Amino acid sequence: MHYEPWSFCIFTFGCKVNQYESQSVREAWRRMSGVETDAPAEADVILLNTCAVTANAVTDARQAVRRLQREAPGVPIVIAGCAAEVARRELSALPGVLRVLEQDHKSRLLAAPPLAQFAPLATEEIPETPFPSTPDEARARAATRDRSFPPFHIDGFRRARPVLKVQDGCSHGCAYCIVPLTRGPARSRDPKECLAELRRLLEAGYREIMISGINLRQYAMRDASCRDFWELLRYLDRELAPEWGSGARPDPARLRISSVEPAQLTERGIGVLAETRMVCPHLHLSLQSGSADVLKAMRRGHYTPEGLLEAVGAVAKLWPRFGLGADILMGFPGETEANVLETLEVVRGLPLTYAHVFPYSVRPGTVAAGLPGQIGKAERQERAARVRAIIEAKREAFWKASLGGDLLVALDCNDDAGTSEGGQHGVDECYAPCRLRTPLQGSGHTLIPVRPVAVTRKGLLVEPILP
Repeated sequence: MHYEPWSFCIFTFGCKVNQYESQSVREAWRRMSGVETDAPAEADVILLNTCAVTANAVTDARQAVRRLQREAPGVPIVIAGCAAEVARRELSALPGVLRVLEQDHKSRLLAAPPLAQFAPLATEEIPETPFPSTPDEARARAATRDRSFPPFHIDGFRRARPVLKVQDGCSHGCAYCIVPLTRGPARSRDPKECLAELRRLLEAGYREIMISGINLRQYAMRDASCRDFWELLRYLDRELAPEWGSGARPDPARLRISSVEPAQLTERGIGVLAETRMVCPHLHLSLQSGSADVLKAMRRGHYTPEGLLEAVGAVAKLWPRFGLGADILMGFPGETEANVLETLEVVRGLPLTYAHVFPYSVRPGTVAAGLPGQIGKAERQERAARVRAIIEAKREAFWKASLGGDLLVALDCNDDAGTSEGGQHGVDECYAPCRLRTPLQGSGHTLIPVRPVAVTRKGLLVEPILP
């Protein structure tokens, strides 16, 4: 269908999967004569793709709407994503909001321009589908969710390091986590579709691509060749490495894994990492706690801190230099000081190079919201700060140890002119943040050989190695 030219502005909050879905919408709207602008006041419509993993994330969505109403009065706003599940009625009532799309309906954005398919929706017209407030209500809601894989796909990416979405949703039900309620049950993407999209991105010039999902441990296909994530990774690497791996061409490419469950680091999983030619020496672990008792209370008793330490030790033998990140949640209900000390000990024992440390946040509909032993906000924040202090020291030590070796940097942005404040930024193969001291023109998306020359507060200062 032909549409008259129109303009849009997209803001994305939260995870890599949200970034992927925003890109898919962006490309669809461009095919419908849409023109993207970064100036909200110049747009005909604004999209907010939201997050709800913490209480602050929902607050961020509300504040964004109010800010946009001041900056771009009269421009209609469409809200999608996880916050649209959690606070649909509240967000719909805000001035300027045209439509709030629950997660299962986000793909409607691919069908037509929002102003062509959405009429203003009055608050009283919103169907009564309240977000679950108890675990029983959550289970009933889950039984009604769409179990097909969402039809998003991409041919490019706004940033220089694309995301490939291979999995969506989660069926595990961790006690603290709202994501199964907002994203629905686990679903997996056909391996051949994953491969085809990777090829499109590589042929478009991208040289670092992140393989992402909500819970990669729950990737599962009936296809005998790709029954789980490790088989998918082996398949993608086997198909692509001969053409795109290191040594195959002057501009090689690499793959990065977004996040893995500690339970995935089995002997078989580590063996697959050893076989691959394109996977970066970098892992990000959904650790959450270093206390076995807290993990059990979180409903994450499928791995132990001791088993994780052993598995990471095996990875260190495979990759002498590698990046290791983690998600850590402090202040879970019932967590004692002894539990905190256990977590601190595990954090000290892991070769972490960075971490995302969060104070526990009560989320509606989760098991943890009703548990006794809720911990005050100040105490949760103090416990998180103690973990961060250890991480910061480890991170700086890793950066200093990187001096003297050659690295390959992938830039964060498509702007290769180095005009942004602070110059060109990117990450090396181990996910260490790097800033180019000397800007490069025309580098595109290629992996840039660099040599670190100094450590700054924000990472490595590097100098390009010129041919």
